[in-house]
Amino acid sequence: MKFRQLVLAASMVATGLTGALVSTQAAAQAKEQFFPVLVYRTGAYAPNGVPFANGYVDYLKLVNERGGINGVKLSFEECETGYATDRGVECYERLKGKNGGATVFQPLSTGITFALTEKAPNDKIPLVTAGYGRSESQDGGVFKWNFPLAGTYWVAADVVMQDIAKKEGGWDKLKGKKITLIYHDSPFGKEPIPLLQERAAMHGFTLATLPVTHPGVEQKATWLQIRQNRPDYVINWGWGVMNSTALKEAQATGYPREKMYGVWWAGAEPDVKDVGAGAKGYSAVMMQHGAEKNADVIKETLTKVHGKGQGTGPKEEVGDVLYVRGMMSAMLAVEGVRAAQERFGKGKVMTGEQVRWGLENLNLTQAKLDGLGFKGVMRPIATSCQDHMGSAWARIHTWDGAKFNWSSDWYQADEQIIKPMVKSAADKYAAEKKLTRRDAKDCQS
Repeated sequence: MKFRQLVLAASMVATGLTGALVSTQAAAQAKEQFFPVLVYRTGAYAPNGVPFANGYVDYLKLVNERGGINGVKLSFEECETGYATDRGVECYERLKGKNGGATVFQPLSTGITFALTEKAPNDKIPLVTAGYGRSESQDGGVFKWNFPLAGTYWVAADVVMQDIAKKEGGWDKLKGKKITLIYHDSPFGKEPIPLLQERAAMHGFTLATLPVTHPGVEQKATWLQIRQNRPDYVINWGWGVMNSTALKEAQATGYPREKMYGVWWAGAEPDVKDVGAGAKGYSAVMMQHGAEKNADVIKETLTKVHGKGQGTGPKEEVGDVLYVRGMMSAMLAVEGVRAAQERFGKGKVMTGEQVRWGLENLNLTQAKLDGLGFKGVMRPIATSCQDHMGSAWARIHTWDGAKFNWSSDWYQADEQIIKPMVKSAADKYAAEKKLTRRDAKDCQS
């Protein structure tokens, strides 16, 4: 009898310990903020997708090394999209409810962004599309859950045109000029066309648009047209292998690289390294940052993450253009959580809906950015209910045959042109989807 009682008592103790362990694990898990990470480490765009993903994940690891967000540690899980919209949607559906729910999604694809824009409002999960996505989603009055933080493709296109105008000696000097856009034949590639058409109408230059089929390795017909038309400038709206192919074709046809500009997804090391000196003179607009090997956040990552053997990719790529882009994108999401905690409770795990509020009330002053290690890398970003972008500044860097160097001061995109375009496109979207613009009360929610 005593033996049975001892066994029963031992069993109860074991059950209690197991229950306590489960409770402890649940509590520990409840204290983690979950970040899904959509990546493409395979496929045609992997050379560009990999460094971005490495920078993104390393920043999440760095935040944990810093103690988390007011003590809340971060967890994450990667999901491979291959830059395919259908796979991106599959990743979203698989990860949105995991580990207590997704904090935020960063699609890393304009096509995936278009698809998820329809889903995010129902699931109450914000979409951060730093420097990509739909340009009209700057309008938070219609796009409550989209955040194209730090810049859109209309900002990029306008800054490119400002630099061209400066080279020519003023906007009036563009009259009669010929400018050709070669673009990835996808939602991403088509984004700058409305802005460029607007500028063409204003300044009297001729705009030609030439689509390039995915993945962009076949451009001979495109460059035959360029050789025949002899445009004054070529703007390359490419991604992945399309960029190096364009530079090689320009070299083969004798088109001066000094007359070529790329979007910020066409101005990183993988785009030019195979061309080397043959790409000398090629410029690209940069969404604030460039390669930032000497930035404080890079030095800290090398010490606290790579120095402990926890780095996500090659140490020598830390600080490269796309690596920094990934870090910056992760930082913006993390700071959205931090801002949410200021309202909903420091040291607490935030829901997607709370993080949306945080992203809409970001105030990243220069002092805050400097404290996060981004001194000299970024300018301040401040969002609001109506402005989900928060900054319209960019600059140009140019390849010297071995590395990129800054070749312009800061430009601010002309919002007298962009804001009416944003509102018009957002109103059209709202009408199509039967959405009502947010009122003052909703802006406080």
